[in-house]
Amino acid sequence: MRERRAAIRAIRSHLPAGKLTNEQLAQEYQDRNVLKIFQKTGIAVRGVAAANECASDLGVAAGQKLFESGVCRPEDIDFLIFCTQTPDYFLPTTACIMQDRLGLKTSCGAFDLNLGCSGFVYGIAVAKGLIETCLVENVLFITADTYTKFINPQDHSARTIFSDGAAATLIVAVDTEEELIGPFVFGTDGKGADMLMVPAGGLRLPISPATAIEKDDGKGIFRSAQNLFMDGPEIFNFSFKTVPLVLRQLLEKCGMKIDEVDYFVFHQANQHMLEWLRKKTKIPTEKFCINMETYGNTVSASIPMALELAQAQGKINKGDKILLLGFGVGYSWAGAMVKFI
Repeated sequence: MRERRAAIRAIRSHLPAGKLTNEQLAQEYQDRNVLKIFQKTGIAVRGVAAANECASDLGVAAGQKLFESGVCRPEDIDFLIFCTQTPDYFLPTTACIMQDRLGLKTSCGAFDLNLGCSGFVYGIAVAKGLIETCLVENVLFITADTYTKFINPQDHSARTIFSDGAAATLIVAVDTEEELIGPFVFGTDGKGADMLMVPAGGLRLPISPATAIEKDDGKGIFRSAQNLFMDGPEIFNFSFKTVPLVLRQLLEKCGMKIDEVDYFVFHQANQHMLEWLRKKTKIPTEKFCINMETYGNTVSASIPMALELAQAQGKINKGDKILLLGFGVGYSWAGAMVKFI
């Protein structure tokens, strides 16, 4: 029986013009070399937004690329969801500003979603709900972050990983007999909130002269409370414990086994972590996405950017069953099964 279903129609991504290469990092950090950085991260170059360039600018550029592709027009969009942890302002909602800049109709709904590495999966779940309850026909879901603005130049750990970037995903209503987005699994453990955090800048700890003071963390990394803090070992431990469990839960919910999935796209954190997870979960190399060499860890945009690139490379085809899994900052995680139309 045919039903109204939500489906991913198209993805377009955008990176800023600014770049940070392994060669540049090796010149700055004498204990690192180009090969060592690549082997550890799987990243050759990262996008770096300009001083006056925000996540919304990157997101608007991605949205414009989507419209220029001819897959849809601005007037076709009924709802805009913007996922970011680097908004333009505390208020208004950045999505409202983007609605105007993208030329979307004023009857278009718009709101921000504040999530990081799991944000893409959460966002497609929200879009699915809007579409399959007959509230809207077409959702423009934009993910964009500019984490590099939070990173202290002396933080050689975070700086080798994170990149700025955006992706625009068109999610539409179709009539079909099969589910094209879902099932889902979700999870949260706020006890890990301070393992990946920018402590100062919100209302809990406003910016002040004291929060700007840089301190040595004892490992040769200097940062202030206004910079991104990441406890790499703890993030790794969380991911290594959580991801296999979430994968198993999602497969059970789908009634599937690993060999029945055509392709796996996890949050593109870094090559070292992803290889560990692939081996732990016994996913075949040819079915597992590690594809961040040219853009780095773009946080909320990492999964859709990986999907777009995998499609271009012929690794994903129409009708393939693709398992998505986002995990990280929060701690927050989410997984979903999707099929492309």
